[in-house]
Amino acid sequence: MSPAIIWDVDGTLVDTAEQHYRAWVKLATEIGQPFTRADFAATFGMRNPEVIRQLFYPTADDRLCRDVGERKEEMYVASVREHGTALLPGAGKLLADFAAAGWPQAVGSSAPAGNLHVLLGLTGVRPYFGAVVSGEDVTRGKPDPEVFLTAAAKLGVDPGRCVVFEDAVAGVEAAKAGGMKCVAVTFVKHHKPDKLRAAGADLVVGSLEDVSLMDVFRLVRDV
Repeated sequence: MSPAIIWDVDGTLVDTAEQHYRAWVKLATEIGQPFTRADFAATFGMRNPEVIRQLFYPTADDRLCRDVGERKEEMYVASVREHGTALLPGAGKLLADFAAAGWPQAVGSSAPAGNLHVLLGLTGVRPYFGAVVSGEDVTRGKPDPEVFLTAAAKLGVDPGRCVVFEDAVAGVEAAKAGGMKCVAVTFVKHHKPDKLRAAGADLVVGSLEDVSLMDVFRLVRDV
């Protein structure tokens, strides 16, 4: 059985972590709340409502989470548009190779849809994806598997056929909770290899340049 590929975006296809960090710091300053590097590391990859409730407003309702989250994303998108972004090493080749092999691909990200539109547009990779699932398309964030299961459903494939590419512990946990295989990439160094393996990653690599089609095929060969 050939794989179906589901990609996380930030930290996996691109690295705009510093732009996210600066946006959260700026937002926290505006609302008079602390925000540290440790806070960023502990919440990276989560949906905004979970971050806001965990770090700033534990009892925030959906409207407050939306308003605060939108403000943060305005700052983030402005930074990305100003500074630009690029695919991480090996990402472009893998996307093209998977497409040439006829393997369906989707995005499964905690990011808002607007962010994904900007990132996929700036890098020119949107045509590779048969589906794009954002944090706005689900009600539960990673490590819940909803975002990946939704992506699989939109591709029309069985979750057991899917291989998720991730860089975060919560994302690996989400993939495994959804019954999927997972390749974890440590290039951006948000999480240590042993933590990703402990979360259940089937393959941990330093860079997407270290991944081949055969590596991925082997993960679902016996499914």
